[in-house]
Amino acid sequence: MEGVLDYRLFQIGDTPVTVPTLIVSLALFVGAYLLGKLSRRLVAERLLARTNLSLGVRYMLGRFAGYLVFFLGAAIALQTLGIHATTLAAFGAALGVGIGFGLQDIVKNFFAGLILLIERPFQVGDRIEIEKITAEVVEIRARATVLRTNDDVNLIVPNAKFITDTVVNRTFGRSLYRCHVPILVTYEADPQVVREALIDAARRCERALADPPPVVRFRAFGDSALHFELLCWTDRMVHRPGAFISDLNFLAHQTLRERGVALPSSRIDVRLRRAEGDPQNVSLENLHSS
Repeated sequence: MEGVLDYRLFQIGDTPVTVPTLIVSLALFVGAYLLGKLSRRLVAERLLARTNLSLGVRYMLGRFAGYLVFFLGAAIALQTLGIHATTLAAFGAALGVGIGFGLQDIVKNFFAGLILLIERPFQVGDRIEIEKITAEVVEIRARATVLRTNDDVNLIVPNAKFITDTVVNRTFGRSLYRCHVPILVTYEADPQVVREALIDAARRCERALADPPPVVRFRAFGDSALHFELLCWTDRMVHRPGAFISDLNFLAHQTLRERGVALPSSRIDVRLRRAEGDPQNVSLENLHSS
């Protein structure tokens, strides 16, 4: 048994690698990975939980703490195998060649993730828009970022995409959202009455903020209706904006009916005028054929 444990598997430099040293090295790697994850959670959720730092900043510091612990543990694990700084330098040169052939996307996404954590164009919990997809940032990983859409669908987006593409951050610097709710009313409605009704609807909504105040815009004169738009702010539309817009639509319909404002219906008025010499009765078939 002792002969098996002392059997030299291979040699790195002047250090012989045996079964026990290989097991110790693998254990150190696994321990460094687990300790890195534990350190990330401990820093982000425990040590910095009572500070005034935002969720995104705590997440970033926790990530860096986890990376630092893992890399230190990995360096110690490599030391047990006889891989020193000079060997790591040679490995880095070989890695550079490998990056040129097939690993460049992985490394590019990894460094893009570091840039996202350092520059913080968006943070965990922010609501962003990329390629006409609006979603909430759930997690920023080493290679990709996890987004969650309004339909509760998780998207795994490579980090490099956020560096090269234009990203719209709807919560940058503050967690306020403005909703646009289009409203159509008949031409018989008084615009001032419509404005007061829609402002009242926004004030009745629990999710709508009083400051900034809601605003009603008279957008256009349509073919058969007047076009209005209700704009109001909220700080609770994190994941499902459709619920907030639905509440506003219910309240707008209620307040408009209370003030006697009619909503338009689909209707087409056709006027027929009989020309001189034509028969008095014009059938729909003749009208259609003409």
